[in-house]
Amino acid sequence: MGARQQQVIERLVASCGRTYAEEAGIRLRNTPQPLYRLLVLACLLSARIRSSTAVAAARALSEAGLRDPRSMAAATWQERVDALGRGGYRRYDERTSTQLGDGAQLLMDRWGGDLRRMRDEADGDMARLSALLQEVPGLGPAGADIFLREVQLVWPEVAPRFDAKTLEGARRLGLPDSPGRLARITGATEPALFAAALVRTALDKNVAQEILDDASAHA
Repeated sequence: MGARQQQVIERLVASCGRTYAEEAGIRLRNTPQPLYRLLVLACLLSARIRSSTAVAAARALSEAGLRDPRSMAAATWQERVDALGRGGYRRYDERTSTQLGDGAQLLMDRWGGDLRRMRDEADGDMARLSALLQEVPGLGPAGADIFLREVQLVWPEVAPRFDAKTLEGARRLGLPDSPGRLARITGATEPALFAAALVRTALDKNVAQEILDDASAHA
């Protein structure tokens, strides 16, 4: 890896290396509640809405006590709508409220409300795990990618995970745009943080330009 790439990666992680789970106040661990909260966040982030709004809505749902499948399913449709509204998630609030309720019930019925059982069912097959995630209402391919991108922090078999959105960010920064080549240049950088930082540059070309300018200034 050249000195230029090294500078870009260092500036990228320093300025943008924060997972969306952390931003949403989720202390991600391999336990049922934080994994479920990450799943909800992935559902919210996958809609065509600002990531900051999705994060705020995830926080609002948590503050309303809807932190696990049982409490989410037990809440009324209106209670979920109101919590989403407090987070500013109004464009898709009614449909999302239904999806969250249905998804919570599915998780309880099929996996006992514990996403680790879904992980066990996939048995290390990432394509299978992605397909299982997409059985959750409101979680399509993009949502599954978001969940896997973030959960690699605590599910080692997922890492390194660089999906299409991370590759878009890499291209903007002049970094390798293939998962294998990206994995080789991460070095000691945590893949989940690197991936989250790349996504932020993919979503905002101004952020990418600032990182490039900063890297040039420190070259």
